[in-house]
Amino acid sequence: MKFNELGIIEPILRSVEEQGFENPTLIQEKGIPLVIDGKDVIGGSATGSGKTLVFGSGIIQNSERHAGIQALVLTPTRELAQQVAQALKKFSKHKKLDIMSVFGGVSINPQISRLKKVNVVVGTPGRLLDHISRRTIDLSSVRTLVLDEADVMLDMGFIDDVEKIMRACPKERQTLLFSATITPELKRLSTRYMKNPVKIAAEIYVDPKKLTQIFYDVPDKQKFSLLVHLLKKDKGDGLTMVFCNTQKNTDFVEKNLKINGINALAIHGGFSQARRTRAMEDFNNKTMDVLVCTDVAARGLDIQDVSYVYNYDIPKESKQYIHRIGRTARAGKGGQAVNILSSRDHDNYNRILRDNDVSIKKIQMPEIGRAKIGWKEDPRQGRRSSGGSFRGRRSSGGNFHGRSSSGSNSHGRSSSGSNSHGRSSSGGSFNGGNSSGFKSGSSRKRRASWNVR
Repeated sequence: MKFNELGIIEPILRSVEEQGFENPTLIQEKGIPLVIDGKDVIGGSATGSGKTLVFGSGIIQNSERHAGIQALVLTPTRELAQQVAQALKKFSKHKKLDIMSVFGGVSINPQISRLKKVNVVVGTPGRLLDHISRRTIDLSSVRTLVLDEADVMLDMGFIDDVEKIMRACPKERQTLLFSATITPELKRLSTRYMKNPVKIAAEIYVDPKKLTQIFYDVPDKQKFSLLVHLLKKDKGDGLTMVFCNTQKNTDFVEKNLKINGINALAIHGGFSQARRTRAMEDFNNKTMDVLVCTDVAARGLDIQDVSYVYNYDIPKESKQYIHRIGRTARAGKGGQAVNILSSRDHDNYNRILRDNDVSIKKIQMPEIGRAKIGWKEDPRQGRRSSGGSFRGRRSSGGNFHGRSSSGSNSHGRSSSGSNSHGRSSSGGSFNGGNSSGFKSGSSRKRRASWNVR
């Protein structure tokens, strides 16, 4: 089937052709005619399957300039809001509409001014509720409401916010819900707020035959060194994503990868919106090879041409593992998911094996050298560091949060040169008890003299 057989008007078809799309995906083939016809739709489809064009075609086709806000798209993250808004702008190139993204982390005043004249708003629940409470957004003309990555919004705790926004929109509207998984809570939401929705589903976009899943069982002290070894060895044509469970580990990995000559950048929720936007632009433009990120920052982002997914930290939620590895082996291309397990990862890993039908092959630990660890945080951030990151206490050689440390990515007692959680550290991040070089009796004085926040 071709795009011109789906009922799309000529201006949109021209934009689709100019972007190089030749044949519709399954979700587009099933969904576009229903959306254009005004039906409520529940679409089971993963990120990267082409669902933006599904709801975008209907929104663009049924909206007009100078007629107020006629479409509202809810997304879980700022990055996805920007990404969807940019895609809609491209698809509406030959039918001019005023489209904007609305999210927190930036000044609200410019948004208030623009909201008076736009036709389509793509936004995150928190900031949209802020505008609703301030009465700076007029939703009385909304004809189409879209919940994009609905399962992610619920996972992030936005269910109450989403329902408030849905109730603020006119009852006579089209509602479109897209989600990788249809949970009982989403079914309840659809029953309450949708009218005779048509359910459609796309094929699994990740090709399991082309996805190789492996794991290494490594000593705590060699976890980061193995990551460096593998990244230098496995240089493919595509991009690489490294997942961490915390912002702190994300920073630790990115900074020390750079020290070891690997072109990496980080993205997590602790960054400003401008920094997160620049990071995604650099990664998508392939000026960087490795993206180090948390799940929250990466949720919903459509990142193309990913060859490797590394789980530096094994996710706590078993379904999040499926979301991570789904970043690669797309659209007929091959990919590899690499899991690096140290002692703290086994509980999470066993949960993944229990809850998911996955086949992960154990690989023998190779002979590796010791990677360099010792990044310094930007002195403009107001922290003191010597060969590492300093956050409020004394550090000498790593990322330190708590007492004194001399070097690793540790959380608690003693360890040397490792990425351990529970022991004192000598090479990275430390969270917890007393550290080598300081007696407990003098630690209070040390903390007082080094606390520069």
